[in-house]
Amino acid sequence: MRSARWKRGADAGARGSRLGRWSAALAVALLAPMGIAVTGTAAPAQAAFNPAAFDFWVDSGMGPIKSRVLRAADGNTNRVAYLLDGMRAPENLNGWEIETPVAELLAGANINVVMPVGGMSSFYADWNAPSTFVGIPAGTGSSSGSGALNAFAAGPGKSYRYQWESFLTNDLRNALRDRLGFRPTRNGVFGLSMGGSAALTLAAYHPDQFSFAGSYSGYLNISAPGMREAIRVAMLDAGGYNVDAMAPPWGPQWLRMDPFVFAPQLVRNGTRLYIAAGSGLPTAVDGPSFNTLNAMGLEALALANTRAFQVRMATLGGGNATYSFPTFGVHNWVNWTEEAKRMLPDLSANIG
Repeated sequence: MRSARWKRGADAGARGSRLGRWSAALAVALLAPMGIAVTGTAAPAQAAFNPAAFDFWVDSGMGPIKSRVLRAADGNTNRVAYLLDGMRAPENLNGWEIETPVAELLAGANINVVMPVGGMSSFYADWNAPSTFVGIPAGTGSSSGSGALNAFAAGPGKSYRYQWESFLTNDLRNALRDRLGFRPTRNGVFGLSMGGSAALTLAAYHPDQFSFAGSYSGYLNISAPGMREAIRVAMLDAGGYNVDAMAPPWGPQWLRMDPFVFAPQLVRNGTRLYIAAGSGLPTAVDGPSFNTLNAMGLEALALANTRAFQVRMATLGGGNATYSFPTFGVHNWVNWTEEAKRMLPDLSANIG
């Protein structure tokens, strides 16, 4: 009996040690100044405006916010999916429209597509305060370049407090219902990197709105050792944002954002989940480059982080998740586009 208990304890300790090493490695990777590969894309983007989509402006506590909407091919208003961007979300178009044909694929599958625009480094959360550093108001520093050059610059979420969760689950949701007739319940939501963990957060706390959530290469354990400081540097690099303005360290607001912590809520809700991370090995179309090399390391670490979340869900008895761990795939839009294609049947079957 003692031997069995010792073995279980040793196994648990080994798992904890492995998780700690994974988290530390992920922190080291994110702390490295790797440019756009750190925060959600592997190469500079060229805007790919879709003339079939239209701008949908909604007033909010943050002011008017634009989303891009692409109607379902069959004209239904019952099936709706929200597509969330990564940490470098631009203010002109959503990354899914810029980089991929995924919106068109969903519309062709008779799903109405909603692509919120903006929210760089926001985690689509309701922040504690506007992003400032040492009390210095925004607009007093350089507005050129990225990262530290923008730490004191003006911009979204700096002159006002980010309120993205409230926007997505109240303002936008109600406007889509009232102005377009979209069903406000049993929607889907998915995203990459920052948007992946945010999709799980939205589903956990708004189960009436979201019956399906998908995460690709998401931050699924932000309370692991080293993760907060890793996110601090990643957010500084992605627009000069201060993680302390988002949520105080290790308090209830921070823990509320951690998928590893709120996993029991996802199990209780019975939310259909699609959780993905690539192997870190490039595909034939990724090509040899410094960005691909960065993306390989980041995705290998995201894979370890996602596997840890999978173990967490298994210990809770959660059978509501599908996992995708392809043999090839790095931290870039090539990988995330293929995941969206694989996810589509599951999404389609669990909304509306």
